[in-house]
Amino acid sequence: MFSEFESALALIGIVILVASLLSGIIERSGLPQVGIFLLLGAALGPAGLGLINLELQSPTLQVIATVALVLVLFSDSIAIDMGEVKRRSKLALLVLGPGTLIPAGLIGIAGSLLLGLSPAESAILGAALASTDPVLLRNLLRRPSLPGTARVALRLESGMNDAVLLPIVVLAMLAIQSGHGLTPGEFSRHSVGLFILGPALGALIGYTAIRLLEQVRSRWGVRRDYESLYALGVAFTAFAAAESVDGSGFLAAFAAGLVVAALDVELCDCFLDYGQATAEMFLLFTFVAFGAWLIWSGFYVADARTLLFSFIALGVRTAVLLPVLAKAGVDPQSRRLIAWFGPRGLSSLLLILLPVFAGMPGSERLFSITCLVVLLSVFLHGAGIALFLRRDTGPVPMGAAVAAPPAQAVTVTSDPVPERITLDEVRELQAEGKRYVLADVRTDRTYESESTKAKDAVRLPPDDAVRTARELGLDHHGTIVLYCA
Repeated sequence: MFSEFESALALIGIVILVASLLSGIIERSGLPQVGIFLLLGAALGPAGLGLINLELQSPTLQVIATVALVLVLFSDSIAIDMGEVKRRSKLALLVLGPGTLIPAGLIGIAGSLLLGLSPAESAILGAALASTDPVLLRNLLRRPSLPGTARVALRLESGMNDAVLLPIVVLAMLAIQSGHGLTPGEFSRHSVGLFILGPALGALIGYTAIRLLEQVRSRWGVRRDYESLYALGVAFTAFAAAESVDGSGFLAAFAAGLVVAALDVELCDCFLDYGQATAEMFLLFTFVAFGAWLIWSGFYVADARTLLFSFIALGVRTAVLLPVLAKAGVDPQSRRLIAWFGPRGLSSLLLILLPVFAGMPGSERLFSITCLVVLLSVFLHGAGIALFLRRDTGPVPMGAAVAAPPAQAVTVTSDPVPERITLDEVRELQAEGKRYVLADVRTDRTYESESTKAKDAVRLPPDDAVRTARELGLDHHGTIVLYCA
């Protein structure tokens, strides 16, 4: 059996290898990526090869979970398109207001009635299980056949509802730890650190980091891959700074990401190009760590009451959102997709681990119940997402606005291809009758936020350009003009 340190290194290496090798297969097949890595964890855990075994109170697990929650909150916030939030403000308020808080309250009530939980414990469990998982939704949100309204709603919900639910978990924990509930004075003091001090410090660090980067970028330049690492540095710095003054480091990381998303689109794109892959790899690594043993503890508490509670927890969001979205005028197809695709996953596990790490009495039972709900959600929602992706057989990636030109429109040329080409040079190619392919390679975020589109351009997303070019039948010996600004 490995030591905890060796186990952590083994996990990192195995996850990187497996995630890289299976990335194309998983995307094409529509199989739930999370389920695969949970099974990988089981194969490596005590019931399998016995290579890793992380206990619930393990310091290594606490580090893994803390870093993962920081990355979840920061990645979610930095990926938010603030212009999209403004344009769809009513939809955002619906999914983050009644669409998040009402299910959390109803799940908490079900926990109190069926499981005999105290009000504070019910609040913690309800908040954790109302959180939807961005990792399970990743492939779905990239598909072109997903209606725009559904994509926006699911992206906003999975990206922002953790910040709505985290304060509920923290305040309920404080009420339990005080032994007598929170007095108005205690509530006010903790609320200042939670809602004001932490986010304000995170926003300040995000703003300062952006201004510093702008100065260095304009004078000397910064490599694009290092900008993505810079963004990760902003997240961890914001977390540490807020925790050092008794603020919420998690909300500080979220606030820092929001500031970056609002003020520096280039840094956002760099993070989405490079840093998000690093963050996602770590999140998959966290799923493997849970899958080694911890998450399967959910089966140990599976009796009639907990199973009934689990199905209520999974169904209440759908029951709430269907009438809410109908009243808001959302079209029926988008309404059904938004209401159904609300998987519970890593975010729920990370939120419920906060009281576990704080040593709260009864928290291990709450963790096991959450594990049962997450396992059921991975199966039910994962299967639903897989069926949707399998039905979506179109090869054109998200954001494609025009049909690709036929493959014969590209000719082989022996002329040297310049690294940069101007509009005048493109016009010269047209005037001389030379054939070429114009490819729009802007990131999805930039492509969707700008109204300017290159005429007759083929859409080649930068994160999947080679495979898309092959599917479109582009000749790799032909002349291709890349449009990226």
